Amino acid sequence: MNRVSIPSELRKMNAIFSANGFEAYLVGGAVRDMIRGTPASDWDIATNATPADVMRLFHKVIPTGIAHGTVTVHFMRKEIEVTTYRTERGYSDGRHPDQVSFAATIQDDLSRRDFTMNAIAASLADGTVTDPFDGRGDIKKQCIRTVGNARDRFLEDGLRPIRAIRFSSQLGFSIEVDTYAAIMEGDVQEKIRSISAERFRDEFCKIMQSPVPSVGLRLLEATGILAFFMPELAAGRGVVQADARGFHEFDVLDHNFYACDGAPRENLTVRIAALFHDIGKTFTRTTETAVVEGQTATIVHFHGHEAKSAEIARRVLTRLRFSNAQTERICHLIRQHMFFFEPNWTDAAVRRFVVRVGTENIDDLFLLRYADIYGMHRIPVAAGSVTVRALDELRDRIAKVEAETSARSLKDLAVNGNDLLAIGIPAGRHIGRILHELFQCVLDDPTMNERERLLRVARSLTEQRLP
Repeated sequence: MNRVSIPSELRKMNAIFSANGFEAYLVGGAVRDMIRGTPASDWDIATNATPADVMRLFHKVIPTGIAHGTVTVHFMRKEIEVTTYRTERGYSDGRHPDQVSFAATIQDDLSRRDFTMNAIAASLADGTVTDPFDGRGDIKKQCIRTVGNARDRFLEDGLRPIRAIRFSSQLGFSIEVDTYAAIMEGDVQEKIRSISAERFRDEFCKIMQSPVPSVGLRLLEATGILAFFMPELAAGRGVVQADARGFHEFDVLDHNFYACDGAPRENLTVRIAALFHDIGKTFTRTTETAVVEGQTATIVHFHGHEAKSAEIARRVLTRLRFSNAQTERICHLIRQHMFFFEPNWTDAAVRRFVVRVGTENIDDLFLLRYADIYGMHRIPVAAGSVTVRALDELRDRIAKVEAETSARSLKDLAVNGNDLLAIGIPAGRHIGRILHELFQCVLDDPTMNERERLLRVARSLTEQRLP
């Protein structure tokens, strides 16, 4: 492929560059994806126009990275990153070049890029491809190879090895032998360890959203990177779960990897919860000897692992600088994932389940259950199976009690602390305890959520407790 189709917006953008004596190229992942025959949504432009030129040519330009020659142009309802041709020298901090110089040609600019498949440019004028490092050949071979010496590229920026793994997971490409070997070199490993938690997190999330995240996760493990950033997860390797009951066939780490595969690609929260949902098993494993089907066997237990998993997941997510809100939601799902519904649950039990889990988390919790089951044997949960029927029944039961429930939290009670004070109940901690018991009454019987009925109960509880 010597030419690609340039979108109309970019052709119109090029007309402005060309009319003012400049050239411009589409570069990076967009060109790679076009050559692969997949849609390209993000457009990066390289040009011989300086940032000052670009800001003069276009009406709305944001100087997002002007120190490195990059601005963001708002053009035809698109945000397009535009960077002046440049070369780079020295990476003493392992991320940013010590010196950035504007370059004369697109070939010079492409020579600074990380992988050959990303070092391809397409002229905005006619779509002609410039490919000095045979990136098209590597795309055809589905191969990830650095531009130039792999060790040098990785020592420039310790994130590049993780990007190689992310691309392998996203695209299904293999990492070229010498490129992979360079990741394992001692000085490169140290450079990887030095990257910030935030930069690792961003690549990790992209791996988690790839078609089969276990591909990238296994590469992170094999290269030692998993142990650098998530040692608690890596510790699950070799922690045996299988016993005579046949629930599991994989160790803790593989089970977590495969559960992640079984979660929906578009739901990052559930995928991360699936990856960490059993991380605590490594630290709660016990065994006992029992008789199973007439035979003496060793039985494996992980009592309380869901609470331990939530605790460890919180530690990992905090270390990786995930937001408080996302951390809370993921850890809540992990803590609740061991629920066991039985048809003989009363309506009050269903209401308590909903209050404990939160209506807004029910769907994600069910998705996590399906992912957990997938991770046991790498077999999807079958439609009409016992699990699906049970969760469908629970969903129906939840809909029924939700329609009947008037109080989902203390704030929904027909009385509050001031009402209790008004009827003479002394101030103190027991006010909160009484409100909690009133809430339990309403969960048992929603018709109890009436002011006078609750006040009668409150008086009765007070008389029982106060001399």
